[in-house]
Amino acid sequence: MFAIIETGGKQYRVKKHDILAVEKLAANGGDKVQFNSVLLTGGKEIKIGYPLIKGAGVQATVIDQLKNKKVISFVKRRRKSSSKSKKGHRQQITLVKITDILESGADKTNIKEAKSGKGLKIDYMAKVNSKKKVEKIAEVTTTKAQSAKKSPLKKEAKAETDSKAEKATNIATDKQKKNAKTKPTQVKKEAKKKPS
Repeated sequence: MFAIIETGGKQYRVKKHDILAVEKLAANGGDKVQFNSVLLTGGKEIKIGYPLIKGAGVQATVIDQLKNKKVISFVKRRRKSSSKSKKGHRQQITLVKITDILESGADKTNIKEAKSGKGLKIDYMAKVNSKKKVEKIAEVTTTKAQSAKKSPLKKEAKAETDSKAEKATNIATDKQKKNAKTKPTQVKKEAKKKPS
């Protein structure tokens, strides 16, 4: 069984367990929504709406709120004006998984209608921060596990002094390279001065 729904000014052909990326909806991840604007349902019988089928609906679960790929708009005006403009845009989308297609009785369900999320602000940084928090927690647990093993501190101190010695040798070799680079030019200058 399939259905054709309309959302965000676009039409989608959907089946059960399909995953769609639609225009931003006013819902959070994990919420259930219902698309009531069903244009056609198909299966054993095909029902065509005029323009919509009364009582039909498509239920879905919101997976996540995302941003789509970046689209770059580049405009160059030629000839005498010689102006350019470059703009990037990432459209906000909602990932949705279709759970059920109802041919009738959709208006009696208690699931909220899928409405446009235009003007709704979504905090995308919260997702990034939560990933960082998970990484920090993982680091803390690994450091606690290492301290439980009681690793000796003397080895760490030796490693620090070794790294200081390596830095000193690197600085000395850098100075030698600089001196080596300047010597050939001095030799050339002296060679030019001698014949005259």
